[in-house]
Amino acid sequence: MLDIVPQPTSLTSERPLRPGGTGGDPARRRWLGVIVISLGVSMIIVDATIVGVLLPQMVADLRMSTGQAEWVTSVYALVFAALLIPFGRAGDVVGRRRMFLLGVAVFTLASLAVAAAGDGSALIAARAAQGVGASMVMPAALATLNAQFTGRDRAHAFGVWGALLSGMAALGPLVGGALATGGGWRWAFWINLPAGVVLIAAAVALLPETREAAGRALRKEIDWPGAALSALALGALVCGLIEGPFYGWWTATRDLSVAGLSPVPVVLGLGTVLLAALVAVERARAAAGRPVMLDLSLFTIPNFRNGNLASALINVGELGLVFVLPLFLLGVHGTSPVQISLAILPLAVGAFLSGGYAGKLARKRGAHRVVQIGMVLEVAAVLGLGLTITATTGGLGIAPWMLVYGFGLGLTSAQLTNVSLADVPPARAGQASGTQSTARQVGAALGIALIGTVFATGLGRTMADRLEHTDLPAERRAALVHELRDSAGTSARDLHRAPGTETAARAADQSLAAAARGGVLTTAAILAFGLVLSLRLRPGRTDVQDREESKA
Repeated sequence: MLDIVPQPTSLTSERPLRPGGTGGDPARRRWLGVIVISLGVSMIIVDATIVGVLLPQMVADLRMSTGQAEWVTSVYALVFAALLIPFGRAGDVVGRRRMFLLGVAVFTLASLAVAAAGDGSALIAARAAQGVGASMVMPAALATLNAQFTGRDRAHAFGVWGALLSGMAALGPLVGGALATGGGWRWAFWINLPAGVVLIAAAVALLPETREAAGRALRKEIDWPGAALSALALGALVCGLIEGPFYGWWTATRDLSVAGLSPVPVVLGLGTVLLAALVAVERARAAAGRPVMLDLSLFTIPNFRNGNLASALINVGELGLVFVLPLFLLGVHGTSPVQISLAILPLAVGAFLSGGYAGKLARKRGAHRVVQIGMVLEVAAVLGLGLTITATTGGLGIAPWMLVYGFGLGLTSAQLTNVSLADVPPARAGQASGTQSTARQVGAALGIALIGTVFATGLGRTMADRLEHTDLPAERRAALVHELRDSAGTSARDLHRAPGTETAARAADQSLAAAARGGVLTTAAILAFGLVLSLRLRPGRTDVQDREESKA
């Protein structure tokens, strides 16, 4: 999920250009611009969060496989992660307002392509295009706010930013679910057309153009080789994880093979080689004094290293849960998008409630302690959900655990950025904050791939075990296992409606519960590792200063 916590950018020489509009009160226009920027980022956040609610309906409508369902969710975060830093730097050179406008336009057009998609492949391609637009909007928005406001005004501006984004993150899935229930999942994306047009018009009228001073901008090239290698490496790793259950982890289970082997280990090996090449290229560029996308020297700072790893693991957990639980609810209960969103909504509500309290607690206990408390709550909630979920568990049974999880997530997300960047030199803050946002998106993409793989594998294995001792013919049992696994569990509803399939329907419900339980417990284990990393966080330089000032 997209990071909604404001992240500092480098305080370089800024050159404000002509304002977006003429006349009127400049101060009023500037604050209206904050709302425009916040709503622009809210649009890309909402479309990241509502897909979990809409996904079961998408899968059933377009007859997508489980692998395609994973790609629909993960490709957005994957593209966003790959292009976030390059487009952020491009905005510094060509102008932030121009990049913001281009990003909103790309995102809006991609949303129309999502709404018009006729099959899973078209939907995945459109979601990737949405990721391109999102990677333009986010850094341009943050850099514009940073360039326009200083001192106390900057704190107020980011307060408005945080309130709007948190509110939209909470309301987005509910609104998307209502639209999907009333007119189908496509309406949740058609609505982006009028929203995008209004945002573009408002940005032209209200936002000033800012960019770095010409001399510095000319010296600051963009690390496109690093961006390309990171995108290819992460794409290969995510592809291998998603397609493993279907093509075989070692021996080929389908027609496609490489020298008798499944293509999966080949793709995973290629991803590993590309990652090694990325490290080598970035080290060579840094040694030559050229800009790099990934500043490896930052990871020598303990809080930055541990904080980034924890950030990635947190997003593994969050996106994994939002992927698995709606599929479970639909497969077992036939739950509508609105009911699914009501089951998931407590996550956003808990995060919204605790996010505002996190700052006060940090001033008393330290930001690193707030992160640790949040991680404990996250692990406890997800573990509790994993141990209690059964085939009879509905949305109301999930909601309390999601509320506790959301409360912990709000504490963690609100302060983890602060802790991670506290010891980073100010001159490198822009690079560091971009790296952390990238780490979150990498965690999101890998999380969906990993938890989705556990879910799909559990579906097939458990369904086969449940049907083994029935009187169904072997061919029919194999077909039922294949249909349930490849449909991400949505074929269970067909079994409930068809006459004479009560035994298979019961087995499908039990398989969905077991697969969801496996995915949730795997998430708990990943978050527990994140908790261990958070225990290694220490009070940063800025954290100590803030606590001393609050005591004074």
